[in-house]
Amino acid sequence: MSVIVAQSLHIFGLRSRVANNICYFDEQIIIYPSGNSCVKYHLEQKWQKFIPGSEKSQGMLALAMSPSRRYLAISETVQEKPTITIYELSSVPCKKRKVLSVFDFPVQEFVSLAFSPDSKYLVAQTGPPESNLAYWMWEKQRTMAIAKADIQNNPVYQVSFNPQDNTQVCITGNGIFKLFRYTEGTLKQTNFQRGEPQNYLSHAWLTEDRVMVGTDTGKLFLFESGDLRWETSIERKERPSEVEKDELAHESESLIEFPTASSPDLSSEMLCEAVDQQQASLPQISAIAAYSKGFACSAGPGIVLLFEKTEEKEGYRENREIRIPQDQRSSDPNQSDKQDVMCMCFSPSEETLLISTNKNQLYIFTMSSTEIIKGEPAHFEYLNFPLHSAAITGLDICIRKPLIATCSLDRSVRIWNYETNTLDLYKEYQEEAYAVSLHPTGLYVLVGFSDRLRLMNLLIDDIRTFKDFTVRGCRECTFSNGGHLFAAVNGNVIHIYSTTSFENVNNLKGHNGKVRSVIWSADDNKLISCGTDGAVYEWSLLTGKRESECVLKSCIYSGVAISPDAKIIFAVGSDQTLKEISDSLILCEVPTFDVTYTAIVVSHSGRMVFTGTSVGTIRSMKYPLPVHKEFNEYQGHAGPVTKMSITCDDQFLLTVSEDGCLLIWKVYDKEWRGLKREKEVGYADEVLITKTDMEEKTQVMLELKTRVEELKMENEYQLRLKDMDYNEKMKELTEKFIQEMESLKTKNQAQDDARQQLQEFEETKKQIEEDEDREIQEIKIKYERRLWEERESNLRLKGETGIMRKKFNSLQKEIEERSNDIETMRMEQQKLQSVIKSLEKDILGLKREIQERDETIQDKEKRIYDLKKKNQELEKFKFVLDYKIKELKKQIEPRENDIKAMKEQIQEMEGELERFHQQNMQLELNITELRQKLKATDHEMHKEQQKERDMEALVKRFQTDLHNCVGFIQEPKKLKEGIRELYDKYVQQADMVEIVGVDTDLQQEYTRQREHLERNLAMLKKKVVKESEIHRADNVRIMQENVSLIKEINELRRELKVTRTHVHDLQSALGLNRKNKKQGIPDTVPFRELLPSPGVLRLNVEEETERIIEMQRLEIKRLRDQIQGQEQVIALRPLSGGRLPTLEIERSHETQPQ
Repeated sequence: MSVIVAQSLHIFGLRSRVANNICYFDEQIIIYPSGNSCVKYHLEQKWQKFIPGSEKSQGMLALAMSPSRRYLAISETVQEKPTITIYELSSVPCKKRKVLSVFDFPVQEFVSLAFSPDSKYLVAQTGPPESNLAYWMWEKQRTMAIAKADIQNNPVYQVSFNPQDNTQVCITGNGIFKLFRYTEGTLKQTNFQRGEPQNYLSHAWLTEDRVMVGTDTGKLFLFESGDLRWETSIERKERPSEVEKDELAHESESLIEFPTASSPDLSSEMLCEAVDQQQASLPQISAIAAYSKGFACSAGPGIVLLFEKTEEKEGYRENREIRIPQDQRSSDPNQSDKQDVMCMCFSPSEETLLISTNKNQLYIFTMSSTEIIKGEPAHFEYLNFPLHSAAITGLDICIRKPLIATCSLDRSVRIWNYETNTLDLYKEYQEEAYAVSLHPTGLYVLVGFSDRLRLMNLLIDDIRTFKDFTVRGCRECTFSNGGHLFAAVNGNVIHIYSTTSFENVNNLKGHNGKVRSVIWSADDNKLISCGTDGAVYEWSLLTGKRESECVLKSCIYSGVAISPDAKIIFAVGSDQTLKEISDSLILCEVPTFDVTYTAIVVSHSGRMVFTGTSVGTIRSMKYPLPVHKEFNEYQGHAGPVTKMSITCDDQFLLTVSEDGCLLIWKVYDKEWRGLKREKEVGYADEVLITKTDMEEKTQVMLELKTRVEELKMENEYQLRLKDMDYNEKMKELTEKFIQEMESLKTKNQAQDDARQQLQEFEETKKQIEEDEDREIQEIKIKYERRLWEERESNLRLKGETGIMRKKFNSLQKEIEERSNDIETMRMEQQKLQSVIKSLEKDILGLKREIQERDETIQDKEKRIYDLKKKNQELEKFKFVLDYKIKELKKQIEPRENDIKAMKEQIQEMEGELERFHQQNMQLELNITELRQKLKATDHEMHKEQQKERDMEALVKRFQTDLHNCVGFIQEPKKLKEGIRELYDKYVQQADMVEIVGVDTDLQQEYTRQREHLERNLAMLKKKVVKESEIHRADNVRIMQENVSLIKEINELRRELKVTRTHVHDLQSALGLNRKNKKQGIPDTVPFRELLPSPGVLRLNVEEETERIIEMQRLEIKRLRDQIQGQEQVIALRPLSGGRLPTLEIERSHETQPQ
């Protein structure tokens, strides 16, 4: 495997389409989905830890946090199959606890998840068309119950458990509000909908039997045990500034008379449009979150309302309004806060409220601020900083600063810092940004917009344009490594500009399709480009021409990279291979294994290659490229990777994707050590600031300094005055204190008199209290009558106010419709003005082009005039040359006659040459005939030599046979038979050999049968093969005979042993007879019967056996010699087909059956 490891370090982005996409792990750590992972983020320490998605995941759909905050459930689609993964958050790193991927019911995706209060059960809602509600005991992977949530294929948005009951579940959707209870292995619905069905977008449990539900028409319903108990409507609220604008608009509109609904001028289409606008103006309650005092809910774009419980039993009242602040850096600040709230969550201590929006933003609000500043409007704050809300199209880094530049289809350009993991600068524009490039110094940025290419300064607090280039729809732009040039792509043409003079240095034309990627070599002398036409070109900037090219029309290239030495080009495209190109040749193609590479980057050391895929994964591999599947693959993004870059020190890898996320990777080697920089050079701290800004700030600083000095003087003067006042007050207080002391002395004397007066006062007090009780009773009866009368009048006034309120609401709706019409007209006016401006700019550009073309036309006309003059001069030269040609032709005629005579001589010589060739051919034929005769004589000589060899072999055989006959010299019969066999065998063959040798017609027979023998050559070869097989069989047979002889020798040895024992017995018997003769005992058996026959007694028994053994040895030796002679005969056997004389052992085998 590859030894290069990339670990995700930090990610900027949010996936707002995931259901329940934010939740608190504890008071300081939140969890949210970003890319293809979930991120644990610490609010104070700003660190991130990743919970990676499943391998080959196609994206997350929903999250759920257990009430114990121990488990996290994630709904994903893995290889087009739904999967639920439960992670244990308490372990570090987070581990997979269970994976639910096999289901016994039809399902395409899970849109919402929820844990039970004790975290033992999990409920999941599937999307349409199945719309099943599944209830699991997830630790045992056991399905407890399944219920059909909806039959009409309406979408279901949310599912939740009762916070106090494991068996009760609530689901909401379009026309769906259902409560289920798990009993006896099934989910049974416990409520029944009454009234018109609503599009219920969200809900939250307030208590164990109360559910608050929100709709898309701004209505809140409180259900208790499934029955409606309370409802209210939320009206769309505008900012004070917008209200003032609307009032001015209404004043201007009051002069215009609009037709009534009953008038014939107002069509049904206009009424439908008015109804649609009215519904669009209603706030959608897309999220609800409960807390101890009440609940919070979204109330349209950018607004969250806090409701608290009233003293009444079932009512809630609006307590606070919190808004998303306007972004002043946006291209349209009035629309920047118009973001729909997708999810909201309270911290465990309810001190903070966290929300996510449909533009991938995270906001936070501190709840304690509502009590401190209740009079002022409350606003959310960014959790960290604003993030991209659409696909990121451009990415670049610089050398001198740790900065990252990105641009996106959300019309923004952002500058990030990968050391501090912060956002340094950002700005939104009117047009979409397609490409971005940072100058190596980090002080300038080049951005390709849909209408033009802009070179901008990165100031201390702003991104300011200082030069525009007329390159429309620039999809690729990049600074050179030295920063003195930059390349910009316009369709299939690459423009090279100077960074200092802004001149168009060169235009590189050659691509037939759009250019998708451009990269500079390390020395800036070469430029590599690839496009949709399947071409990879290497351009020389010194000549402006192509140095090498590699065209593969079947491939649409998407990315290109170059090695540090500029010798190897790496290209990726739609054909699912990584190509290594050098000198216009593809050196190797590495397969991608069923994915498409969309981006590639090579490290500055040249030893690492990183690729991004169409499914959002990142692959790291070493160079040279592996042929087999030797790479590391990491889950990174939830969409195709659009751009990749690596820092100059090869420590950080940066990737962006269509999911709007920027991911920073830390690069390690195989021992998990960070790669060290070769030269420790610090980053630059300098920033740009304009002279006017600097002067303004210095002026403000001077004013502040003078103001501070003035305030110091005033404070000193005020302190002196206060000292004087305090001294005077001190004197007055001392005098008052002395006077009070004297008065207290007099009061002590008067207290004695006062005690007597108190006793008298108490007696009078009792009498007065009794009189007042009587008067209070009478007044109480009187005012109770008045209160009853006031209540009746209050009820009448309430009815009248209800009627007036309805009238007011209808009028307000009409006012809102008119204000919406005015806003749309304003937007159209702004669009038309922007179109007019762009067209005016186009007209100016076209006028410039016309002027340039007029100048070129004048230049061409001058050139045509010069060419006409040259043409006249050339005609004069032509006349002179024609005259010279005529004179030369006259001189040529006598030479042509000489040429004809020479040609005739050449033809005669060619005839002689042909005759010589024919004579040579005849001589060559004679030579070939002589050579054939020589070959024939050689063949006859070889044949005679072969006959001589055959005779020698015959003599050798005769000698061996004769030697064998000599062995039978003591046996006359066998000797006679052997000599007869020799005569039969050799005398006739010798006569035949003599006859053949004497026959003079042999030469004629040879010449006559020559052709016949050549035809039978193939058959003779087959016979040779057969004879070799026969020879092999003979060898086997001889070996078998040898084995049989060895067996006979063994039997003779056994017989020898028997005879020896028999001799021993005879000797012992002879000894006994001699004893009997001496003793006079008669012998019944005659001695002659005991003795062997005379034939046996002619030799001693031991000598006989030794002689037999010696004969056997000689026989074995003879057989071995015979085998060797036969092998030599086979080696010397001629190919003429003549049969050699048979061996003596074959004769013996033939005579035996007879």
